[in-house]
Amino acid sequence: MSNRLLAVVTGASSGIGEAFARQLAVRGYDLLLVARREDRLQALANEISRAEGVSVESMATDLVTDEGRGRVAERIRNTPDFGLLVNNAGFGAVGLFHQVGLELQDRMHRLHVLTTLTLSHAALENLAARADADGRCGIINVSSVAGFEQSPSNVSYCATKAWMTSFTNGLAIELAVAKSPVKVQALCPGFTYSEFHDRIGMDRSPIPKQLWLTAEFVVRESLRGFDRGQVIVVPGWRYKIIAGFMRGMPGALMRRISARMTQRFRKSKV
Repeated sequence: MSNRLLAVVTGASSGIGEAFARQLAVRGYDLLLVARREDRLQALANEISRAEGVSVESMATDLVTDEGRGRVAERIRNTPDFGLLVNNAGFGAVGLFHQVGLELQDRMHRLHVLTTLTLSHAALENLAARADADGRCGIINVSSVAGFEQSPSNVSYCATKAWMTSFTNGLAIELAVAKSPVKVQALCPGFTYSEFHDRIGMDRSPIPKQLWLTAEFVVRESLRGFDRGQVIVVPGWRYKIIAGFMRGMPGALMRRISARMTQRFRKSKV
C-alpha cells in the first residue's frame, strides 16, 4: 500500500465537512467527498486537488436512501487504501416533536443513526482485516454538544446525537479490547458558523457571539484530538465547561433548565 490513505468525508459540500476536506488534504490524505449537491462537490474537489496535489473524487448521493448509503459503504469496504471516515452529514429541525412532520424526523434518524452505523461497519470491516492499519486510520463521528442534553423543539436532533456519541464510546471500548491501532472519535461542537442554521431558519442573534465557533477551528481541534487518541472532543473551553456541567447534571434539573432556556429564546424572537 502507498503511504497515502483515502479519507471519506460525508456532508462535504459546506461547513464542517468542507473544513475537514481542506485540512485532511493538507495532511496528505486523498479524498472522497460525499454530499447531495454535485456542482458544489465537484468545484470543491477541483479546487482542493489543484491546491494540495492530492486525488479528490466527488460522489453525489443521498445518504438517507438505502441505495445512496450502500454505494458509499461498498466503496469504503472494498478500497485497499481506505484510511479515515468522517461521518459529518446531518441536519436539524425546529418544532415540537408531534408537530414536526414524521417524514422529516425519519430522514434525520436515517442520516444520523443508520448512515453512521452502516458506514462505520464498512470502515471497520476494512481496517480490522488489514495489518497495515495505523494511527492515521479510523472514524470521526460528528456529533454535537446537544447530545449531552435534551431541549424542547430539538428532541430528535439531541437524541440522535446522543446515540452517535454513545455508539462511538462503545466502538472505542471494543477497539481497545482488541488492541487495535484504529481510532474513533465523537466530535461534539457547539454553535458553529455554517449553513446548518440557515437551513432550519434559526436566528443567530439571541446566541452570544462568544459561543459561536468557526468550522475551521472545530476541525483543527478534532484532528488534534484524533492525533492524541481522544475519543470525545468538545472544541472550545466554554463548551468544555458547559458539556461537563450537562453530563453531571441530574435529569430532572436538566429538563427544567432546558425548558426555561427554550422559553426565553422564544420570547427573544417575539
